[in-house]
Amino acid sequence: MPHLFAPYTIKGVTLRNRIAVSPMCQYMARDGFLNDWHHVHYPALARGGPGLVVVEATSVSPEGRITPADAGLWSDAHTEGFASVARSLRAAGAVAGIQIGHAGRKASANRPWEGDDHIARDDPRGWETIAPSALAFGGGLSKVPRAMTTADIARVRQDFVAAAERARDAGYQWLVLHFAHGYLAQTFLSVHANQRNDEYGGSAANRARFLVETLAAVRKVWPEDRPLTARLGVIEFDGRDEETLSEAIALLRTLKSEGLDFVDVSVGFSTASANIPWGPNFMVPFAERVRRESGLPASTSWFLSDAALADAFVRDDKLDLVMLGRALLENPHWPYAAALQLKVERAAWATLQAPYAHWLEHYRSA
Repeated sequence: MPHLFAPYTIKGVTLRNRIAVSPMCQYMARDGFLNDWHHVHYPALARGGPGLVVVEATSVSPEGRITPADAGLWSDAHTEGFASVARSLRAAGAVAGIQIGHAGRKASANRPWEGDDHIARDDPRGWETIAPSALAFGGGLSKVPRAMTTADIARVRQDFVAAAERARDAGYQWLVLHFAHGYLAQTFLSVHANQRNDEYGGSAANRARFLVETLAAVRKVWPEDRPLTARLGVIEFDGRDEETLSEAIALLRTLKSEGLDFVDVSVGFSTASANIPWGPNFMVPFAERVRRESGLPASTSWFLSDAALADAFVRDDKLDLVMLGRALLENPHWPYAAALQLKVERAAWATLQAPYAHWLEHYRSA
């Protein structure tokens, strides 16, 4: 029976357990380049013992950054910094993952602790945003994006391919396409953001076209023995939840046929008027349904922090992996604490680096 500390194998990749570090934007890069912050942050998380560490949302182009401080893989010059992080993750025993994406109409924003709103139009730090339609998200993200032409769509699709190639060459073993959170791909899918009347708008199949084409194009360059995954917003909490969820499951079946190996189930965040029922584990029932009906292995995140529940979600076939974010920022050695709570002694040693494990074990038993 699978459990939280059982290895997990998909394609040619084996994770030492079912604990994964969710991609968490650090907003500490400069011109897309990683720096000392990232070279300390990511290895520290890996040394805590998770099976997979997914590097933060990394932009496929300068215009695709959420903020000026986002990480980026839009040029070959960025590759070595990411390769160094990947090497450090593997050295600490974790599988190196990375999420690539484009922020669409939510781009050109201030960092969360500096306003979390669009950069003023007369501020030279900002730039033009693009989206399927010329519709602003609303609230503090009030900038109206330029509606993309079909040439723009082809260009951005190729930007995803080029970033995937760089991630491949940098040694990442797990690729996540960011198709969630109201960013570019999600806005193509969303009726709140897409009012096109061409082949990329209207019907559910047309609204899904950009995601399907992008996945298929990336599949051609991403190695077959490495998982190709996506984070998808499957629900908006906007009053049309069943329709949105059904469309997302149908899309995932199509993406699976095009080579998708795994899905991280999340929220759409495409409308500022959503009524999201925040609370511990609130996305698990939706992830379970997506897993069952799409035929894809699945994970989710959002306020997962209880070790016993995380273990139960895996044992009960609700999740294949448990994605953790805030819990690991609070305690980078959460996997070790979970192993103690669950009385998985051997796994506690196996998932923690010896210079920590030896002393923690020694004094715990003294």
